[in-house]
Amino acid sequence: MTIGVTSGSSVDAWFAESRAWAERELDRHLPAAATEPTRVHEAMRYAVFGGGKRLRPALVRLLGAHGGASDDACALPAVAIECVHTYSLVHDDLPCMDDDDLRRGRPTCHKVYGEALAVLAGDALLTHAFATLARVDHDAGAFVACLADAAGSVGMVGGQVLDLGLSAARASRDDVDRVHRLKTAALIASACEMGALAARASARDRAAAREYGFALGRCFQAVDDILDVTGDAATLGKTPGKDQRAEKPTLVAALGLDGARREAARLAEEARAAALALGGGPTGLSCRLVEELLVRRA
Repeated sequence: MTIGVTSGSSVDAWFAESRAWAERELDRHLPAAATEPTRVHEAMRYAVFGGGKRLRPALVRLLGAHGGASDDACALPAVAIECVHTYSLVHDDLPCMDDDDLRRGRPTCHKVYGEALAVLAGDALLTHAFATLARVDHDAGAFVACLADAAGSVGMVGGQVLDLGLSAARASRDDVDRVHRLKTAALIASACEMGALAARASARDRAAAREYGFALGRCFQAVDDILDVTGDAATLGKTPGKDQRAEKPTLVAALGLDGARREAARLAEEARAAALALGGGPTGLSCRLVEELLVRRA
């Protein structure tokens, strides 16, 4: 399979195919809702199967295919990273964090199942992610370390800590970039690196995949900051304007809307350069994906 390096597939078609693949694998590898204790498994599945782009599983698949890995080889790390991502959303939405009632166009997990069960569902998804990676048939320790570093205190959790401790009035551009690197880009970089791991790539190629993910993740989050100001709930599937009302440290707060748009375009150029370093060429999906994420509306 060479979908990650060819120019024949449209980005939309590839995303649709990757999303359907990720949905099948998630359904296959998550506990059934009827498994006891049913309530927590229902909540896990409610959170996971509420829509979403499936960007991170798609990136595992993309970078795996770039190195010649099959979809089957990419399936377990793709499931694991989506479980981690979903747990983070469940916990982010809690009243003690970002306090949001809407996610992907539906009531958030804690609004449906209560705060205590939402916490436990998030905990269970995080734990399930690493149980899933332990079943990878080669270099399981490398997969576990890659995802754990990205998800923990020097990655996503650390980014959330910084986010909670900063306000828009006090946050510099560098502060915002650090939050973006840790809270968003680290996990996207991990998805790309685990795709390379699935392809049994060299250390050099793993590093190139990771750098592409970091660049893509920073661009993705820059656009997210802009959409919080310019988007609407029906399109976004979540509450717009919330970052501004909560005085969150965002690119828009640091640079203004026009400045944030210029910065997003600059970050997109960095991501394109990183995509070219992978060797796929300017018409490869890794490069075209950057433009797709830059102009997204949700």
